[in-house]
Amino acid sequence: MDILYLLIPLSVVLVLLILGGLWWAIYQGQFESVEQEGERILHND
Repeated sequence: MDILYLLIPLSVVLVLLILGGLWWAIYQGQFESVEQEGERILHND
């Protein structure tokens, strides 16, 4: 039962880190041209 005092805060920190990484990726433009990058591999340069 004492392990919950460790696991619950760690899981909250992990969720906050994941949300922070997602927020950073969205606002840095990582998801702007998803379709274009998927089609780029199909075209020969």
